[in-house]
Formats: sequence, structure tokens, C-alpha cells
Amino acid sequence: MKSAFAPVAHDYRILWAMLGGNLGGVLLTVAYFRFLHPAVLQHENMHSVTELGYFLAACVALVVAGRQVARRWSHRLRLANGVLPSGAVGDGLRKDALLVPVRLAVLSFAGWIAAAVLWGIAWPLWTESFSLIDAVRKGVGLVFVSGTVVSVYIFLAIERIWRERIPHIFPDGALTAAKAPRLRVRTRMVILFMLMSVLPMAVLSVATLGRTNALLQFEIETPEVVINNLVVLQVVLAMAGLFVAMRLANYVADSVSQPLRMLVSSMRQVKAGNLQVHCPVVSNDELGEAGEGFNQMVQGLREREEIRETFGRYVSPQVRDEILTGRAKLEGGLREVSVLFADLRGFTSWVESTDPTVVVADLNVYFTEMDAAIRENGGLVLQYIGDEIEAVFGAPQADSSHADHAVAAALAMQSRLDAWNITRRAAGKPELHHGIGIHSGKVVAGSIGSPSRMSYSLVGDVVNVASRIQSLNKELGTRVLVSAVTRQSLSAKPPMRPFPSVRVKGRVAEVEVFALG
Repeated sequence: MKSAFAPVAHDYRILWAMLGGNLGGVLLTVAYFRFLHPAVLQHENMHSVTELGYFLAACVALVVAGRQVARRWSHRLRLANGVLPSGAVGDGLRKDALLVPVRLAVLSFAGWIAAAVLWGIAWPLWTESFSLIDAVRKGVGLVFVSGTVVSVYIFLAIERIWRERIPHIFPDGALTAAKAPRLRVRTRMVILFMLMSVLPMAVLSVATLGRTNALLQFEIETPEVVINNLVVLQVVLAMAGLFVAMRLANYVADSVSQPLRMLVSSMRQVKAGNLQVHCPVVSNDELGEAGEGFNQMVQGLREREEIRETFGRYVSPQVRDEILTGRAKLEGGLREVSVLFADLRGFTSWVESTDPTVVVADLNVYFTEMDAAIRENGGLVLQYIGDEIEAVFGAPQADSSHADHAVAAALAMQSRLDAWNITRRAAGKPELHHGIGIHSGKVVAGSIGSPSRMSYSLVGDVVNVASRIQSLNKELGTRVLVSAVTRQSLSAKPPMRPFPSVRVKGRVAEVEVFALG
């Protein structure tokens, strides 16, 4: 079970990432001046109580000031507690939420600039030991080396943590609506490349030039010491650069691979048929845009499936699929089919003596049972007309055994009605009876109607004859009547009782019928 999101613990993780990154920056600064510019440290009396007190107070002041600035601009965001209001206020908060990693990285970089001012300018001016060259060296080490590395690290580390919170702030995944500045994947890669290649080479070049100059001028050390120091410098720089590069590369790789893993996982779920999947959008870049597009696509598929399912409740799934795939031609097509009609007996009197809500409920149960029997045998319910059912076998999909399936469906319908009547008698309700008529032949089948409303229908004499045969059940006292044409089309002939040829309404020629069962 997925654990609940804890905002307080999340905030503390961000705080520790900030403190850890800046502490690492301090160690990087010490290493930089210890091995690259030791002359800068020679002018400092780090054992002085006054200087230690000054730098301790400065560090505390920078931490407190940074904390206050961060709390001030994140105050409204923290008050919202993940549930952001709508309107202009909510839009501003969403934009602020996406800029959290950037702002904290900028805040950290500003802190290193302040540290360069406090250590490289303010303190030397106070102690009357100011040197422009030393100030520049301190500024380069603090701002462009440590400050840059720490700021990039803090951005990547906090972005990784903050991505856990983004889905709670943007449950719909619509990050683009916030209209916040984007850090493109390409830009991210270029920055990492510059940091891992250009910056170390620049530092190494400066250190080499400095040691070469010292070697030529013999100002500070003997040549052997300078060369040995240069070797140590290169080893330390390589090890430190490798460590920093691996950490930053890991963060950048995760920033790209994490959204891709989520997207691939969501795609697999959709492929498996799960249209309720929602891909978490956790980044405001091309990968986040791809996640948003995926969610919109799935939403479209979900809506289309809902329409398809709803459509399938008003027409059969077969007709639905025929229409949606374009196979149900508007001009219709000639099909060899068997048509089945079923009609309840005594329906009018039953309706007059029964509560309307009960009538509707019972009709729904009756139609459900009959529809199941027809579907089980490959048939299609075309329409319900009051208490009457019109069904076809052999359309829209062709079926060479349409007559056999129609007769099997009629028997199944009768069996289901008998079973339901047992339940009705036990509940004190009257039994329901129906008559079924089946006829086979060629019809025109297709989408018929106006441009605004159409239905899949059958047109032809076969439909009319099937309906009239169904009506003969009242006169002959039978339950299921089958035409001679249908009987001749059967591959396996169940027991049937013949009747003399009869003339049906609307037809000159007599029709030969058989009672089934």
C-alpha cells in the first residue's frame, strides 16, 4: 500500500540537502585554496579568535538570512499545503511551485557571492590587509568554483526531492498551464558538460600557470617542491572532479530516466488495456510535456471508450463495431439472414393492472434474459419495440449457419423465460408468455435514417414475414413458429410439428410454418 505523503519530512529533506551541499562547498573551497592558491591562506591567521569569531558569525548570518528569504517567498505555498486555489492566486502559486529548485539554487549561489564579499573584501578592509589580487582569487574560488558546483548540485538534488511533491500539487499533471520558465533537457546536458569538462580544465590551467610562474621566478618554493606540488594538485583535482562529476551525472541521469521510466510503465499499462492509468508528470521540460501529452491521449482514449461502451448499450456491440469501423455502409448491403421476432402475450392487460415502475423493471429483466440468449447464439438484437424484440442472425457479420443459430436462440429464450417464471411465481407475480417467429431469406442491411439520427436496420420482405409468423402463434396456440424456408436451411432439424399453409397479412402467397418443440 502506498504511504501517505508527509510534507514536513519532505521539507526537512530539502533543508538537509541544502546544508549538505553547502557543507560540501566549504570542503571544496578549503581544498581549492589549500592546493591551488596556498598563498591566499598564508595571509590569513585562521587561529585568531577574532577571525574565527568573524567567520563563524558570518556563516550563521548567511544561513539565517537564506532561511528567512526561503521561508518568505515559500510562505503562501506552505500555507496551501498542496491544495492550491483556483484563479490568479493559484496560478501564481503553481508557478512558484515549479520554480522551487531554481530559486533555492539561486539563493545558494547568492550566499556564496555574499561569502566572497565577506571574506575577500569586508574582512581584509577591516584588518587593513586588502589586496585586489587576493580578492579576485577568493572571488573566483568562492563564486565561480564552489558556488557554481554547489548551486548546480543543490538544484539537481532538490529537484529530485521536489518531484515527489509535484504530483500532489498538480494532480492533473498540467504543468504547462503554470507557464513557468522551462529548463530544457538539452540545456541541462550542456550545463553538466560545461561543469564536468570546461570548469576542471580551467581550474587545472590556472593552477598549472601559477605553479609554472612560481617555478620560473623561484619566489616561494624550490623547483622540486613546485613540481611535486603540481603533481599533488593534479591528483587531488582529478579525484575531486571525478567525485563531483559522478554525483552530478547521477542526478542528471535520474532527472531524465525517471520521467521516461514512468512514461514507459504507463504505456505498458495502456497496452495491457488499462485506460485508467495516469502518468505522473514531475518535470517542467520536454519529458514533462511528453507525459502531459500521454495523459491527454489516454483521456481521449478513455472518453472514446466511454462513448463506445455507451453506444453499445443503445445498439449491439456488433452494430457498434460495424459503424465505428466504417463497415456498416450507408447504402446498405444484401445479406442472407434469419430474422426472429418475439412478442409478449397479454402485455396490454398486464400493463394496465401493474405499477409502471414494476412494468419497466420486469421488462428490463425480460429483455436482459432474451438478449443474453440471442447473443449466446451469435444473434443481434436490432431493436425493442414496446414489448417486442427484433433480432437477426447473419448480419452484420455473415453466418452460414444463421438458421441453426436462430432456432437455438429461440429454444434458449423459451428456456430462460420458463426459469424466470418459476422465480416470478415464487414472488407472487403472474407468469409472462411470449410468441416467437423465425423466417430466413435475403434482406438489405445497413445504416438507415437521417444525417442526425441513424440506426442499423433490415429492409425486405423477410422482415415482414417473420413478424407475421410471430403473430400466428396467437391463432395456432403455439410458442415458436419457424417458416419452411428456415426449416430447409437447418443442418440439424429438431422435432417440429407442421401446420397447413396459411396466408399472412400483407402477403398474397401462403406461408408454410412449423411449430418448434
